[in-house]
Amino acid sequence: MALIRIEDVSIAYGNPPRTVLDAIDLHIDEGEFICLVGQTGCGKSTLLRLVLGSEQPSQGRVLIDGREHKRPDSTRGYVPQKYSLFPDKTVLDNITFGCEVSEFGLLGLLTPRYYQRRAEFRAQAYGYLRRIGLTEADAKKYPDQLSGGMQQRVAIAQALMTKPRILLMDEAFSALDPGTRKGMQRLIRQLWQDTGTTVLFVTHNMHEALFLGTRVIVLAKETPEHGSRVALDLAVPERCGEEEAALLTHRLESVSEGSAEMEATAPAVS
Repeated sequence: MALIRIEDVSIAYGNPPRTVLDAIDLHIDEGEFICLVGQTGCGKSTLLRLVLGSEQPSQGRVLIDGREHKRPDSTRGYVPQKYSLFPDKTVLDNITFGCEVSEFGLLGLLTPRYYQRRAEFRAQAYGYLRRIGLTEADAKKYPDQLSGGMQQRVAIAQALMTKPRILLMDEAFSALDPGTRKGMQRLIRQLWQDTGTTVLFVTHNMHEALFLGTRVIVLAKETPEHGSRVALDLAVPERCGEEEAALLTHRLESVSEGSAEMEATAPAVS
């Protein structure tokens, strides 16, 4: 059974309602790396929030392991486009805060058991710091003492600390300079390979999508008046040479821009 099942999902906003997503059907298996691409306003981030549970569909349902989830929980980690760190907390405290509040709540942070668990959380956090390329000295810094790339590394560690089965990333690298972005792409792909976490990654960058994803899903509107549908669902070959990557990039861009015929399901590319 698929880990994530998106069944006939539509969502509309406003009065009169404006449809953003229309009859989306997707099955996502555990361990896949899914990249969502499409034009600005096509509903990529909306679909991510539906999987997160922070929004609910107007029609259809989103199932995680066969169950609907009406709110976010620790099974889904989330890394937004803008840095999500608490400015008044150190790097270490930012990474452990979610686990501490999830297990103890705010009032439980004063109990004796909390101090025992805090030591365990910190040991785990130092492990993630090493994996994302930061040092123990960085753990004592505050967010305003970090570069943009370092802040985003901490945000990823923050999301992974709860050991989510699903990691949702909403244009998480878009604000980074090209060199830092390439390093972050290599990092998240290595973390995905190491952990087996299922990743849904929103991006505008077709080259990034092909480098990271095992599948690339294009959302597009048939007409400006309609909500977006799945225009292309492309399986990415494990080994993709420059010529093949160029052809796939052109195909993705064509479908995204509406200059190619809508395809409900694309055949796997091998």
